[in-house]
Amino acid sequence: MLYWLMKWVFLGPLLKALWPTKVVGAENIPESGGAILAGNHLAVADSFFMPLRVKRKVTFPAKSEYFTEPGFKGTLKKWFFTGVGQFPIDRSGGNAAQAALDTATRLVREGHLLGIYPEGTRSPDGRLYKGKTGVARIALESGGVVVPVAMIGTDKVNPIGSKMWWPRRLEVRFGKPLDFSRYEGLSGDRFIERSITDEIMYALMELSGQEYVDIYAAKAKELLAAEAAGVKPTVPAQPSARDAARVPDSKVG
Repeated sequence: MLYWLMKWVFLGPLLKALWPTKVVGAENIPESGGAILAGNHLAVADSFFMPLRVKRKVTFPAKSEYFTEPGFKGTLKKWFFTGVGQFPIDRSGGNAAQAALDTATRLVREGHLLGIYPEGTRSPDGRLYKGKTGVARIALESGGVVVPVAMIGTDKVNPIGSKMWWPRRLEVRFGKPLDFSRYEGLSGDRFIERSITDEIMYALMELSGQEYVDIYAAKAKELLAAEAAGVKPTVPAQPSARDAARVPDSKVG
C-alpha cells in the first residue's frame, strides 16, 4: 500500500511534473509473471524514475546501509526506501550476500518484477562496466526473462556527489526480453553465468549507447581514486564490447 501511495500520490506526481521523461519499449515488460529488469546505473535517481514508468510494482535490492542507520533519521530512511519498493542487500560477501540472492530469486519465482543493476554500483564516469554474475544466477534459478533497461540522462539530474537534483529531460528505454531457458539446470557453472551476464551487458550497451569497459565499476572507482591521489594506475587492455559480450561461447573473465 505504501508503495502505491508513494508512486501515485506523494512522490510520483512531483517527479513526473519536474522531470519529463520519454519512454521507449514499455511493451517489452511482461504484463504478468516474474521477470528481471536489468539496468545500467548512472545515479541514485535511476531507482526513482524507472519504476515510475512501469505499471507493475518494481522491487530493487539496495545497500543495507539504507535500512540500518540508527535514530529518527534512520527510521525515516528505512520507511522511505521500503516505501519505494527496495529491500536490503549485504554487499560484504559470504552468506549474507547469498541470502540476498536467494531472496531476489524467490521474488521472481513468486511473480514479482525485480529491478537490478548488474554493474553492482553506479558508473563513476558515465561508461558501462562489466556486469556481476548475480543477475545470471537469479535468471537461471528463477526462470524469469531479463528485460534490459537503459536510463538516459539521470547522471545529469543527480551527479555523483551532488545532493541536488537538476532539471533535465530523461529517457527510459526497455529492450526486448532475453530468455535464458536454454541454459536451464546450469546454474553454478561460472562460464555459463559469465556468458549470460555478458549478453545482458551487450544488450545494455546497444540500448544505452554507452562505451563498454571490461572491468568492474568498483575497480574503476579504485583506479580513479588512485589517479586522484597521484598514483598512476595500471589498466588492463580491454577487449571490444562485442567480443566481451559474445554468446554463447564467451568465457570472458
